[in-house]
Amino acid sequence: MKRIKMSPLLLLPLFLVMLLKGSVPVYAETTGQGTGKIQFEGEYNQIIKDPEHPENEADPGDSPSTKGDLRIDFVPQFEFWQNEKTTTDAVYLGNAQLFHGQLGARGNFVQVSDYRGTGKGWNLQVRQETQFKNDNTKNKELNGAVISLDQSWANSTRSKEEAPLVQKDVIRIDNIGQTYNLAEAKPGTGEGTWSIIFGASAENAQGKKESLTPRLDKEGNPIMDPNFDNKPMYKNEALKLSIPGATKKDPVTYQTVITWILSELP
Repeated sequence: MKRIKMSPLLLLPLFLVMLLKGSVPVYAETTGQGTGKIQFEGEYNQIIKDPEHPENEADPGDSPSTKGDLRIDFVPQFEFWQNEKTTTDAVYLGNAQLFHGQLGARGNFVQVSDYRGTGKGWNLQVRQETQFKNDNTKNKELNGAVISLDQSWANSTRSKEEAPLVQKDVIRIDNIGQTYNLAEAKPGTGEGTWSIIFGASAENAQGKKESLTPRLDKEGNPIMDPNFDNKPMYKNEALKLSIPGATKKDPVTYQTVITWILSELP
């Protein structure tokens, strides 16, 4: 973990003054000041928080992450479930984030931590590297497919005044290879651990609009996720994939690569 540097300790000179009657010799006096410091070795724990109630820990499963005083702790996996082919324009909702344990579903989120102690700020961006594709089928790419992110907000145990600025407009990733801004922590903000969230559950305490609905099968029964203790799955209105009806599709799984970029401000 990171090194924690404590601020220098100022050594304040203490003067004892004696008041004497009568005349006394006068001497010139000089003083000097030094500093004291201490340094600890180690790192800050890389703990994932409940994005809606960050005072609590959470277990969303494995995720790519980075190391360092400025780092990404967790990124979402965008899954748009199983769908029937269609020749009309269609919009598919992504799966909401599930967790191991008792915690309920949440909006998809990225967790960023800044423990540099510099207050310089940071910028979070996203880029789609390839179109959805499958090289082992006839129609290899979902031409014109566009991921969109909406209802963005930031949350932390820190005060709202310290929050990074999030992109309020719908983020349409409609240009493969282009980088899109998600959140920016201006100098003096964004320190500590922050979640950048897309959508919200009914359990959020910030008054955010609920964007999650149960994912049901054709008979109207809840679909369970075996990867998360057979919990019911939810759709997230804030995560969408739009595919033109003219796009040719095969009954296979198409995949893409999403890159999340965290950079420090100059």
